Amino acid sequence: MTIGFLDWTINFHDLGIAIFKIALALICAGVIGIERGRKKRPAGFRTYMVVCLGATLVMMTNEYLCEVYGTGDVARLGAQVINGIGFLGAGTIITTGHNRVKGLTTAAGLWTSACIGLAIGSGYYEGAIIGTLAIVVIMVVLHSFDRRMTNSTRTIILYLEFTKMSIIRSLVGFARENDIKVEDVEVEQPNDTMGAKMAAVVTLRLPHKESHLEFIEKVSALEGVIFVEEI
Repeated sequence: MTIGFLDWTINFHDLGIAIFKIALALICAGVIGIERGRKKRPAGFRTYMVVCLGATLVMMTNEYLCEVYGTGDVARLGAQVINGIGFLGAGTIITTGHNRVKGLTTAAGLWTSACIGLAIGSGYYEGAIIGTLAIVVIMVVLHSFDRRMTNSTRTIILYLEFTKMSIIRSLVGFARENDIKVEDVEVEQPNDTMGAKMAAVVTLRLPHKESHLEFIEKVSALEGVIFVEEI
């Protein structure tokens, strides 16, 4: 069924498909965004939905232009989305004061969300749905596995705050007594905001797999250590 309005003809079949594609894009992206939003990441529920919706509209518009005007490349606008989404993903990656990079998973999720939108816009619904489920499994189910694996590795990077430089010698002595290899020590110069405190980033190689939390407790017990955290 079609209705003509000025030079525009409404095809209700095509309208239904367009509504379905947009709704599916919002649902798929929303499912991914909820997980990111719960963890207070830079890009959350609404950001993922907007990115996926935009990619879907781009692909739908590309197909429309090719069908109506009979010219053009179906994949041209989609390729620009894949390249252009990089600037948004880069905005979610930050480096903290302790040289810790955060936001890589969020950036990758935004890029994949755009790809899901392109799949929906082109009508490849099976791939979009399966891809969404796979991302949810990676971000939710495998998150705890990744944390456990990271916490049991032999390499550990610590950020320490202490009162005097002799603490570094104490830490090195502690490492030698326990067969721990000190791979790198980066001392940060104190500034006005830190007062008399000094800080260092230390990379250690443990002789065997050990709970990082238990090891941090041992380092915290050293005299003169004010604060310790893994980065």
